[in-house]
Amino acid sequence: MICTCSHAHDYVVVPLATGKLRIVAPDGAASDAELATGVPYARNAGVAHDVVNQNAFEFSFIETEIE
Repeated sequence: MICTCSHAHDYVVVPLATGKLRIVAPDGAASDAELATGVPYARNAGVAHDVVNQNAFEFSFIETEIE
């Protein structure tokens, strides 16, 4: 599954599982993110990327943008 995201506001993500996601920037640069259940991270507004599930299972998270 691929999720295309463009963030107009600062945001916080809370993973609902432990696993790996691949983050692909608009220029094609890619990096892998190891996420752990319940461990949040935050990013600033202006981020644009695709998110690709690297797991053999469905991966879910809660994302909240802050206005």
